[in-house]
Amino acid sequence: MPLRYVHPRDEIVMIMRRIYNSAMTTTSGGNLSIREDDGSFWITPSGTDKGMLTRNEIVRVLPDGSVEGTHRPSIEYPFHAAIYRARPDVRAVAHAHPPALVSFSITRTVPDTNILPKAHDICGTVGYAPYAMPGSAALGNGIADEFKKGHNVVLMENHGIVAAGAALPEAFSRMETLDFCARLHILARSIGTPHILSKDEVVLPHEKLNPSYAPLDRGSVPSNELELRRTLISLIHRSCDRGLANSTEGTFSARVGNDFIISPFGIDRRSLLPDDLVFITGGRAERGKEPSKSSEFHGRVYEMHPEVGAVFIAHPPTVLAFSVSGLPFDTRIIPESYVMLHDIPTLSYGSHITDRDSVASKLSLATPAVIIANDCIIVAGKSPLEAFDKLEVAEFSARAVINAKSIGKLHEINDDSIKEIRNHFNI
Repeated sequence: MPLRYVHPRDEIVMIMRRIYNSAMTTTSGGNLSIREDDGSFWITPSGTDKGMLTRNEIVRVLPDGSVEGTHRPSIEYPFHAAIYRARPDVRAVAHAHPPALVSFSITRTVPDTNILPKAHDICGTVGYAPYAMPGSAALGNGIADEFKKGHNVVLMENHGIVAAGAALPEAFSRMETLDFCARLHILARSIGTPHILSKDEVVLPHEKLNPSYAPLDRGSVPSNELELRRTLISLIHRSCDRGLANSTEGTFSARVGNDFIISPFGIDRRSLLPDDLVFITGGRAERGKEPSKSSEFHGRVYEMHPEVGAVFIAHPPTVLAFSVSGLPFDTRIIPESYVMLHDIPTLSYGSHITDRDSVASKLSLATPAVIIANDCIIVAGKSPLEAFDKLEVAEFSARAVINAKSIGKLHEINDDSIKEIRNHFNI
């Protein structure tokens, strides 16, 4: 997220809006701050609507403790100050009350980030601070003590979460990732037992993700590609808004003739612009851009299946509940689910990396979705919109299945009806 020339007021408003819209806090809950070189810090105000926060409401706490602004700083500003004193490397702090993380905080447990391959890299180890009165020095000291241990994310007993980073987007991504892990644990436990990856499992497959491309200098870009870039970016943003992808997870590509464009590595998905997408052709990628680490897999799908126009790798939480629990995901629940997705195989963890060609050969319009254990769902479509539709249908169907388990016995569409559907829709 390129925020170097964004004022702290605007950066705080931007990130708070994402936290609020992602249902990680309420109107009155949560606070954010950004520290400046002189030791002062900008922070959200007390008693204002976080869903409608404006830049003029952000206040500045100076090194001497005096305040600039028309509002009082958040009552939690003492723990922000305590973290900055304890960790000179920290430049931003984010605090909120995501329901899933609150569930862990009130049961005195911490979600295991090794449920997914990248989560531990993003969050690091997770601290746990003892309960203290909000706004008190005791709370600030307890949290700061956990950050002194080297944690960048701290769960607060009977309270919520605090995340820190060298910049506010980094603190946000840590909060978002731990919240995702917490939700995934809860969803997976509602249907089975989540599998936790070993340290070797977390590291090994992704060490192989080092695509190498020669640099490509391009001239003018044709209008059809410009339109495709605009469409793909819109769908990436929608995927983030709909909870199908997040700031650090999700890879999206679309065919351009015999070539393709793909999302870049290491850039917040919700802030991507059309220019950020990387054009790849014949073993070359646009100069100055780093494509997704899974770009070679996308390329193999396009080579093997000329009918495929888009490939999305995404992390919708309810689908991933099946991925991490090892249970099959049955799409034979309503006609739309089966027509759109057919039968979805679950493949072994890391197989799209270690056995790339085998997985690429399976993913086609005939098998438009595959689930990778403890990782992701991969969908293919004739177009980006069709791939996005399949992604949404998969998540909605997974929700329906999990909800049904709390109501009664699930009855799938019978084999004769499935045969009728296949004949009617030419599946």
